[in-house]
Amino acid sequence: MTDALADPHYRPYSSAGAGGGRRDIVVLGSTGSVGTQAIDVVLRNPDRFRVVAVSAAGGRVELLAEQAHRLGVHTVAVADEAAAEPLRQALTRLFGAGKEPALLVGPQAATEAAALECHSVLNGITGSIGLRPTLAALEAGRVLILANKESLIVGGPLVKALAKPGQIVPVDSEHSALFQAMLGGSRAEVRKLIVTASGGPFRGRTRAELAGVRPEDALAHPTWDMGPVITVNSATLVNKGLEVIEAHLLYDIPFDRIEVVVHPQSYIHSMVEFTDGSTLAQASPPDMRMPIALGLGWPDRVPDAAPAFDWSKASTWEFFPLDDDAFPSVALARHVGSLGGTAPAVFNAANEECVDAFLAGRLPFTGIVDTVAKVVQEHGVPSSGTRLTVEDVLEAEAWARARARELANASTSEAAGV
Repeated sequence: MTDALADPHYRPYSSAGAGGGRRDIVVLGSTGSVGTQAIDVVLRNPDRFRVVAVSAAGGRVELLAEQAHRLGVHTVAVADEAAAEPLRQALTRLFGAGKEPALLVGPQAATEAAALECHSVLNGITGSIGLRPTLAALEAGRVLILANKESLIVGGPLVKALAKPGQIVPVDSEHSALFQAMLGGSRAEVRKLIVTASGGPFRGRTRAELAGVRPEDALAHPTWDMGPVITVNSATLVNKGLEVIEAHLLYDIPFDRIEVVVHPQSYIHSMVEFTDGSTLAQASPPDMRMPIALGLGWPDRVPDAAPAFDWSKASTWEFFPLDDDAFPSVALARHVGSLGGTAPAVFNAANEECVDAFLAGRLPFTGIVDTVAKVVQEHGVPSSGTRLTVEDVLEAEAWARARARELANASTSEAAGV
């Protein structure tokens, strides 16, 4: 089962794509942070890659249409049915009447796009709604360039059952770093995975000092430019907890051998410690185009995908232990990952609802993880002896979202003295 996931030593797929030497790519979540940067990599390497389809939720119709036109795609997918008509009009305006690409509309649009004929599918969707597209891409035999960590986390056994050797290449900077560093030895020689964290905007603060954090404070990440949910997850370090679960699932390393270290500069993206005491680190300036390009091109690297370090300039790289008291999310994620079953889905769904409540001013910053912990506790230990299904995941998520909203609303009423 291990080799079915992100094993850097296994390279069954040819470097040639479906387009006469070029790889045909489907980009899911094309208008988001990962999607737009992936398209930038593609446009700068037209001899290597060609995007044949783009998919988005529908909040940025004009950008989606512009991407489709600039890339010359044959298919566009949009989840929001209300965005379909404005998108059709924009595509007609750009392509000309009768020359528009095919349009997929509705909640299953991204899943349909993921199964289209291509070499690779980049899943850059945010959230667990990326699960069905992930499964569709794997079932169709596509190389899955995985930026949507939530689909692996909530549907781990489902994803692992479908993935063939070398079929998944991770795009998260941390997991791409682990992927590369593990080339330095065999799987049996790996002693420990060390996942680095920037520490977010609140590194060094105590739990008491975090109580009054405002949404605008949490959205001011010192290193990365990401969407609001991921940015808040980075501030609470929930994102790092999710990455610990993802690392466990990708590389089949026990949780007690996956460590989190705070590295504010975000130059070293993660490290692998081997049994002889050697530690290999993957380092590059904080630019997501590098891991995205590696995912698109693997097993080949894409020249000049992102800027390299200027080693003629002095710099200082710092490392600090994780403060589990101020940021209990990583320990909670380890617990959830150990429980398995639907517990990761409950953790992720409850967190998404709590982040929304925080951004809407209905929940304090420290209340995010506290509320998620309550939902996880109420959910209890998943039943054993049954095979996880997509329906199990969706049912657990629906319950977790509803319960998280109830607890967040109760917190709001209590704070207001109602």
